[in-house]
Amino acid sequence: MADLTNHRQEIVWLRWFPPARWLAEYRLGWLLGDIVAGITLAAYAIPVSLAYAALAGLPPQVGIYGYLLGGVGYALLGSSRQLAIGPTSAISLMIAGTVGAMAEGDAQRYAQIASLSAFTVAALSLFAWLLRLSVLVKLISDSILVGFKAGAGLTIAMTQVPSLLGVKGGGHDFFERAFLLVGQLDQSQYLVLLIGLVAIGLIALGEQWLPGKPVALGVVALSIATATLLGLPALGVAVTGEIPAGLPTVAGPALRLRDVEGIVPLSAGCLLLAYIEGVSAARTFATKNGYALDPRQELLGIGAANLAAALGQGYPVAGGLSQSAVNDKAGARTPLALVFASVTLALCLLFLTGLLENLPKTVLAAVVLTAVYGLLDFPALFRMWRVSRLDFLAATIALVAVLLLGILQGILLAALASISLLLARVSRPHVAFLGRVPGTESYSDLDRHPENEPPTGAIIFRPEASLIYVNADAVMESVLNRLSKAGSSFVRLIVCDLSAAPYLDLAGCRMLHQLQAELSDRGIILRIVGAHGATRDLLRADGIEEKVRGLDRTATVESVLRDCAGDG
Repeated sequence: MADLTNHRQEIVWLRWFPPARWLAEYRLGWLLGDIVAGITLAAYAIPVSLAYAALAGLPPQVGIYGYLLGGVGYALLGSSRQLAIGPTSAISLMIAGTVGAMAEGDAQRYAQIASLSAFTVAALSLFAWLLRLSVLVKLISDSILVGFKAGAGLTIAMTQVPSLLGVKGGGHDFFERAFLLVGQLDQSQYLVLLIGLVAIGLIALGEQWLPGKPVALGVVALSIATATLLGLPALGVAVTGEIPAGLPTVAGPALRLRDVEGIVPLSAGCLLLAYIEGVSAARTFATKNGYALDPRQELLGIGAANLAAALGQGYPVAGGLSQSAVNDKAGARTPLALVFASVTLALCLLFLTGLLENLPKTVLAAVVLTAVYGLLDFPALFRMWRVSRLDFLAATIALVAVLLLGILQGILLAALASISLLLARVSRPHVAFLGRVPGTESYSDLDRHPENEPPTGAIIFRPEASLIYVNADAVMESVLNRLSKAGSSFVRLIVCDLSAAPYLDLAGCRMLHQLQAELSDRGIILRIVGAHGATRDLLRADGIEEKVRGLDRTATVESVLRDCAGDG
């Protein structure tokens, strides 16, 4: 018994500490792939992290800190073997749009609040893991995510266009930024615009011709060399400037939660974004590479990544599809690739930061614009319009919410809209009224198959959803309306087919009691068929079995109609 208990404890330990599993299975032949993937990921991360840090309103090196430390943290507790962790465009914009008001113009406090948000994301991740809240994310539909990503992509793009044009920009939401930008178009610097457009073209062509290669890093290196040789900073081309050399200092939070009003909603929004995007990407690569992903464990992985980033004065990080694709295509077999990426980035921070001083900001804008292009899935929106207007409405709500309210409020409203639409769908289920399929003893929906034979003196209805508190009254209303149209004097029997209702709660039971009482007053019999085992148990416990002449599991619509015809 003691050995069995120890074995179970060992299994739990292995589940909570994934490296114990993948290191035990590690093969020497994987090492080269992980090293190459780590170096490639670092090459991809440098320009992207610099761009996202600028988008977040933070010093450029802070973005590199996120990749360096976040990757190591995730490698310790994450369950994906290819997911790459670092700053993302959406979270960066969320930080920029929220922290500014909290910091009140103080640059030091701005950085401290951004770091505190990463600490808070780590704490919330642990809290969500303890309460098993990973299941709640499933309430946000794919349609909502399509709209949210499109809105986020457009919003992020609008923040980068001013840098691409060499103008000041400004504004707090998409439409205000667009209005101000139009007024500044006559101030555009054509040299800056030319450099940015060339960078976009080179990155786009490079990603098409050299998929999986650090194309953006090559464009960054070329732009630095060009800016240095031609003296572009002296011609008015804005550059990143000096980037402090050295590794980040490890320290705890400089502020407490109560010192910053609104830090918890900000961090909750960051966690929601990080978890949705990270798990979506991780599932893609887990399926491709043939291993199981633990969605609940991902909360610990995200928490560890954000804790590590926060200790180095970084801001919230997450897993992303683009950087994970780079990691996977470069040959990553395990999270050890993230460790090699972190080592590579550490060496760059120690010895190569001086090379980045003349990096034109318009090139960073080009990197962001090409990175967020994948968020704009307009073909999916058009497909929703053709196939499901309700899904299109959900996506549109998310898109407009992000454009009007910003990333944080947009995703919270999108989550609320997703839940509201889910309840709306459940609250008005389809109630099929059945007729006999000609020449058979089967029954199907009369509205879909008008050729079916309507039952004589009877109504057969099948609620095509669980009968619960949010829809029970709607189902009863549909049945009574059908009875009213048919005429009570012509109907002697109503059959409720529960075969398409997997679950029934007490409100559903109450509705059936009320329906039976209403029908009994009119001299009409109510019978129930097709109820699942747990549903029959609940109905019997609630005392309805006697009122509907039994709940025989072998009873069918045809047998009930025959019995009632015989009684007549």
